[in-house]
Amino acid sequence: MSLTDDRDQQIVELIPRLRRYARALTRNSDQADDLVQDCLERAWGRLHLWRRGSNMRAWLFTIMHNLHVNARRRQANRPDRAELQEWEIGGGVQPIQEQLAEFRSTVAALHRLPEDQRAVLLLVGLEGLTYRETAEVLALPIGTVMSRLARGRERLRQMTEKGGDMAAKMSS
Repeated sequence: MSLTDDRDQQIVELIPRLRRYARALTRNSDQADDLVQDCLERAWGRLHLWRRGSNMRAWLFTIMHNLHVNARRRQANRPDRAELQEWEIGGGVQPIQEQLAEFRSTVAALHRLPEDQRAVLLLVGLEGLTYRETAEVLALPIGTVMSRLARGRERLRQMTEKGGDMAAKMSS
């Protein structure tokens, strides 16, 4: 297998992780697919820039993160427009299972976190990147990653506890 084939195989194997991270960033499956496609296009177009022996996953996540940040900046400079909401599973039926309700509450709380904290939480918690890899992806010092992670975890915990307390009060 040639070096090019090996690099291509590494990229292909990381597509599910890229897709998962993109969905968490965008909260929209169509936008996530576009983000993954843009990331792959950029990666393959600039594969000659990847340093042999470096972390392919961190390199791809860096590309994706930068594309997402740039898209958010462009979007902020555009006038507001209404977007169609994706249909939720179950057609709007209230969740019956307690776990599903708790999961949705946690996801909603995660989406209310500031972007910088959410990105660190997703990379470390969802994607399993190390602090060093996360620092590389986000171009931050490790101390900043650790600080944002701690603040994000604490804020998420507080929001889910408050939500849990409110749900318990409403059901009684």
